[in-house]
Amino acid sequence: MTYCVAMSLDAGMIFASDSRTNAGVDQVGKFSKMRVFIREADRVIVTLSSGNLSITQNALNTLDQRARSGDAQPNLWNAGSLFDIARLVGDALREVKLRDGPYLLQNNIDSHANFIVGGQVRGEPPRLFEVYSEGNFIEATADTCYFQIGESKYGKPVIDRVIKRSTGLLEATKCTIVSFDSTMRSNISVGLPIDLAVYETDSLRLKLQKRIEETDPYFQMIHTQWGEGLRAVFAQLPNPEWT
Repeated sequence: MTYCVAMSLDAGMIFASDSRTNAGVDQVGKFSKMRVFIREADRVIVTLSSGNLSITQNALNTLDQRARSGDAQPNLWNAGSLFDIARLVGDALREVKLRDGPYLLQNNIDSHANFIVGGQVRGEPPRLFEVYSEGNFIEATADTCYFQIGESKYGKPVIDRVIKRSTGLLEATKCTIVSFDSTMRSNISVGLPIDLAVYETDSLRLKLQKRIEETDPYFQMIHTQWGEGLRAVFAQLPNPEWT
């Protein structure tokens, strides 16, 4: 299982993904689900993926190969907007699923896959999209300024309570780490390390790209203090007087 989250804020964007692909007593696989494409002063594109790993890897490699070829066909480097880039991701996903999906189905293997695609192309504001397994997509708005894919339910409550468009990048980063800690506390199929990217509006370069390991002091502090804080607040709540 996977957990990925991205936020589109006035100050910029936050992207984060875990790296666990298989969870079990005797088998744990780790693969990064974040891919970054940057041409400084022109565009920053970040993708997060969940679902069938072979499908998402092949879709991204198809996009990367076409971007490197330098052909006149639409690609990540000549697309005029993030909308066009989201459409390219959706088209690549459909192409790979059309080719591989029937063979996976023959062996009862799920070909479901999703992407979050965000960033900024010079000449337009930052934009954030969620690309569904069928290749269609939606865009984040002022009312819904974040997307989650994968195992989202455990990390959603804290985001709903904290994040709004005006939230600063540091506070949003803190909220993201808490969201991941809550998810990992309740679901063993999501695990460290966490890949984190922070983008500042109109900078056309990443402000921060970091891999958070289990030994990271800040993550350890969040894990400890968030748990202790929740227990302390719970203890302060009055008991019901129903009897």
